[in-house]
Amino acid sequence: MRKFSVWFLALCLMVGVLAGAVQAKELTFGYIAPGPDTWYRRTVEGFEWACQQLGIKTIVLNSQYDASLEVANIDSLISQEVDGMGIFSFNPQGAVVAAQRAERAGIPLVTVDNVGQVLETDHTIVAAIDFDWRAMGVNYAEYMAEHYPGKKVAVIAGLLDHRPVQIIHEAMFQRMEELGQNEVVVVRSGEYNPAVAVNQVQDLVQSGLEFDIIWVMNEDMAAAVIRYLEGQGLLDDYVVIAQNGSPAGIELIKAGKLEYTISSSPGWEGAIAALVLYQHVIGDSAEVNQSILLPITPVTRDNIDNKKEVIPWEVDPVWVELTKEYFPELGRYLP
Repeated sequence: MRKFSVWFLALCLMVGVLAGAVQAKELTFGYIAPGPDTWYRRTVEGFEWACQQLGIKTIVLNSQYDASLEVANIDSLISQEVDGMGIFSFNPQGAVVAAQRAERAGIPLVTVDNVGQVLETDHTIVAAIDFDWRAMGVNYAEYMAEHYPGKKVAVIAGLLDHRPVQIIHEAMFQRMEELGQNEVVVVRSGEYNPAVAVNQVQDLVQSGLEFDIIWVMNEDMAAAVIRYLEGQGLLDDYVVIAQNGSPAGIELIKAGKLEYTISSSPGWEGAIAALVLYQHVIGDSAEVNQSILLPITPVTRDNIDNKKEVIPWEVDPVWVELTKEYFPELGRYLP
């Protein structure tokens, strides 16, 4: 019995030394962003902010909406032997490719805004970090049914092949059909590009198509659409609804030009991705294939100044408070 106790103590000491060595080693995390859109830049800033808190070096690459460049970026991080990877892919297969190659290289991976698609494969990742896009779609449908029954809706989407866009649309359209109060008369791609969104709305207005509500996938596009409508003296003719709770959206809500939006902070999302990755890399958690959903909040003028509900996109001390409240096991890594 004594012999076993001595062996067990030695094993525990060895495990402790190895864990200490992992934590003492200077870690480097890689992150791949899909393009230059503000949402994507904020996830990068959040990821980098969390890494700075943890003393981790970062390598950030941008795929510029190019699938071949995205694969090259994945291979680049693997060849640089990063200790962990995060990827925000703009196409459905990008994160799956990253999972396959990172798994083969033995590099832990987290996906961002992949809506858990990798979790439906046989690949192993640390976690999929997301918002509840389906709940958002349902919320929009119910809001329009309650406040604008009988009104017709024109949808200006982001990228139509972006899975979060598809999930919001599926949930929103299905719930609208169930409620029977509103009708989607057209769906156009805004490509997450304000100029493209304006061109789409201009074309729809000039076409004579009848619609009352313009639902826009993000507030950079919504801001441009609102400026166009104002310039044409048409803003009072339409209700504009958007998504994200960005700084631009907050100001538009305050000004009464944007009717409604839903807060979902990409910056905090990027920070949570880095923290989950760190927890795994240092051996504090062996969980894999986790689905981690961040909270979302409807935004109106009543709660517009409450940072715990309208969560800032840019680095903010409230992120520490929110992390400790919603994810206490991750909050302990923050000051």
